[in-house]
Amino acid sequence: MINSAKQLESLRNEIRKHDRLYYVEASPDISDFEYDKLMSRLKELERQYPEWITSDSPTRRIGDKLLGDFATVSHRVPMLSIENTYSIGELREFANRVQKNLPDSPIEWVAEPKVDGVAASLIFQNGAFVQALTRGNGRQGDDITNNARTIRDVPLRLTSAALTETLEVRGEIYMTNTDFAKLNERQAAKGAAVFANTRNLVAGSIKQLDPKICAERPLRFFAHSVGAVEGLHADNEMDFLLELQAAGISVVPHVRKFQSFDAAVNYCEEFVENLHCFDFEIDGLVFKVNRFVQREQLGSTAKSPRWAAAYKFEKYEAVTKLKEIRVQVGKTGTVTPVAELEPASIAGTTVSRASLHNAEEIERKDIRVGDFVVVEKAGKIIPHVVRVELHLRTEELPEFHFPTNCPECNEPLSKDEGGVYIRCTNIECPAQLKERIRFFAGRSAMNIDGLGDKIVEQLIHKKYVRSFGDLYRLTVEQLEKLERMGKRSADKLVAAINESKTRGLSRLLNALSIRHIGAETADILAKHFQNIDSLLQAEFAELEQIDMIGQIAAESIAEFFKSPHGLAVVEDLKSVGVTMTAAASSLPRNLIRKSQTSSASKSTLLFDVENDKKSDEQNQEQSLSQNAESDAFEPILADKTIVVTGKLERLKRDEIERLIKDFGGHASSSVSKSTDFVVAGADAGSKLTKAKELGVPIISEEEFLAMLPLE
Repeated sequence: MINSAKQLESLRNEIRKHDRLYYVEASPDISDFEYDKLMSRLKELERQYPEWITSDSPTRRIGDKLLGDFATVSHRVPMLSIENTYSIGELREFANRVQKNLPDSPIEWVAEPKVDGVAASLIFQNGAFVQALTRGNGRQGDDITNNARTIRDVPLRLTSAALTETLEVRGEIYMTNTDFAKLNERQAAKGAAVFANTRNLVAGSIKQLDPKICAERPLRFFAHSVGAVEGLHADNEMDFLLELQAAGISVVPHVRKFQSFDAAVNYCEEFVENLHCFDFEIDGLVFKVNRFVQREQLGSTAKSPRWAAAYKFEKYEAVTKLKEIRVQVGKTGTVTPVAELEPASIAGTTVSRASLHNAEEIERKDIRVGDFVVVEKAGKIIPHVVRVELHLRTEELPEFHFPTNCPECNEPLSKDEGGVYIRCTNIECPAQLKERIRFFAGRSAMNIDGLGDKIVEQLIHKKYVRSFGDLYRLTVEQLEKLERMGKRSADKLVAAINESKTRGLSRLLNALSIRHIGAETADILAKHFQNIDSLLQAEFAELEQIDMIGQIAAESIAEFFKSPHGLAVVEDLKSVGVTMTAAASSLPRNLIRKSQTSSASKSTLLFDVENDKKSDEQNQEQSLSQNAESDAFEPILADKTIVVTGKLERLKRDEIERLIKDFGGHASSSVSKSTDFVVAGADAGSKLTKAKELGVPIISEEEFLAMLPLE
């Protein structure tokens, strides 16, 4: 029994607290059973005391009446759609336009996942939820208030007194892949049709005339933007999202702020590679100017705000059967589970393997051998398993148990402290050595032509190679003993290995397989320190201060180069003559001819090879090896935006883009007025046409190579 409305409201507040812990903070502190008991008690008390029922009670989520239709309501502030881009080049063009319109202002950028749901706005008055609207045509939307009340993480009353006046938040109604799989399992169990995908299901659910049907669907909401507000305290996006969280509203997760657009763009690759971490559909990243006053200065077009753009990537899916889960040991000891699949066609390619990433992901998604799984491929990343089609699991399947010992060296495995990855810490593990050598020789690292997987396996098996330095000690006599390796092939491979010594510091740092250090970070380090000795002397505090080097990367770099193992690796490579200074080029010399400065090519060069007006003869004397041995190199293509199109004869696409980057330029994928020139090969197509229309200079691959001081 209770004796006051105040006591009843206290029970409602307790339930609201648990709703927030579960849906907003993802940290529930009571069981589902205990929560259900609280809700049952509230329902019973409200039945006994109907005069004390409030419109924002947790029991009011499901309405009792059917809607005849959806009313159309005008948005107080237009609900515009965001401009879409499909390439990094287009994304940079957007940023350039923003900077041009804010010429004297530093710009902070916010990057957030683009949730593939249904856009909606929630309106609160004095802390109470009063209305929900769809985007509609951007000017008017449908009133879906009764259906939105059924969404568990839409608070019926805000939990913060800081936002007490009009508050409109905009975001996405969505469904998790886990909930979607369970819903389809229930559908199949009762003989009903299963749903095709989460987005269509969400769109259909919020337009149900009966809110009880919508309530049966496990919909959720993420806020990501501000609409019409009164009494807003925040003056930027990041602080606004923090205010929303404090008020009990779920906000889109993994939002990052960057001080430069380059840093934000670099995040794209990391983001796409970690799509498997999300339990909901994502089709891109949204980039926004952080400060509201700058947004007001930039304004909007009739369709889109000028301060935001979405970088979208195409995703392709297929359903196939999981035949086996096996584990493999990576170059840093990470033991990764891999799904062996029945071959499936995705985006024109046949996929028979997919990454499962880690043990926790297998458990979270309840992936079992024999399941039918949804496999997704997005961008250039390897395919990954999105979810299990639980409704197709017709028999009891055993759970997968992760091994406790390394499958290669049998040493005990350990889990990263505070992380999800399980790894073999035995640095002598042959599987790790094989992967490190394979990566060291790869195109993104030292680019050793002819040193493929099969040869690496033989070198490890015969114990010819136990370290990076051993590669440079290989002899023709040793290589001749390998399968399918004659004298001529051995000579070529030894020459290719020796040539790789002059790839330069950036390539070398990437090749060393230091945890958390990829090609981008290696480039930053090489340009900052210029030589290995300066890097060896750097302390953690200095590393952390370098732009775009975060705490985790700085710790990893410092740990490696201060460790006996890391120092031994450097000394060993020094002893065999590997260049450890910043180099101008990292491509094999046999791919690039020496610059020719004939009168024909001179007439098409867009700028001098050297800004200090050295003679052509002096330019030609600056060979690749000389540049490699210097402490610095001239960034000949500095600040130049270059588009490569068509079929090339000498270089592959990633090789010429790497060359552009090595010399300080930016390789863009789209032609615009800001493009400095286009390198055109055969069958160039629409990009060549656009370059001609815009008057952008066009040169051949040969003419491009002639600009650079290469052998």
